[in-house]
Amino acid sequence: MPSDAVLYQAAALCLTYPDDDFRARLPLLREAAPQLRDFVDHAAVTPARELAEHYVRVFDVGNQRGLHLSRWQDGDTRRGMSLVRFQEVYRAAGLEFTGEELPDFLPAVLELAARTGDLGLLAEHRDGLEHLRSRLTDFGTPYATVLDAVCATL
Repeated sequence: MPSDAVLYQAAALCLTYPDDDFRARLPLLREAAPQLRDFVDHAAVTPARELAEHYVRVFDVGNQRGLHLSRWQDGDTRRGMSLVRFQEVYRAAGLEFTGEELPDFLPAVLELAARTGDLGLLAEHRDGLEHLRSRLTDFGTPYATVLDAVCATL
């Protein structure tokens, strides 16, 4: 496992929809990943409904801040082969992607990196991560600090 495994797992959790489970994990995330404290502290004091609405505004598919990595590289029309490649990486690691999301969903890729130490997909999509980080920063969302921490490790 890479030394940043805890950061990747924590970042994956921070980038998922902020439901009740997310809120229950905030104290653990705060202690486990000091790089994410600004975001975690913000999430802890923001009312649940407001945080959920903000998440949807930030990451809605049509707003150019989506969390699906292949979109940054391939757009919407040429993603098929990229998605197959993501599936192959999960299988090679002995994992089966069974989430409701597609296998290029950034929280899933971060979890893969945390569990296996394989940073290949993150490295391959570094440009997309940087574009997403930049757009989150421009939007003025605390989620940008999560991408700042991840990008700093690549």
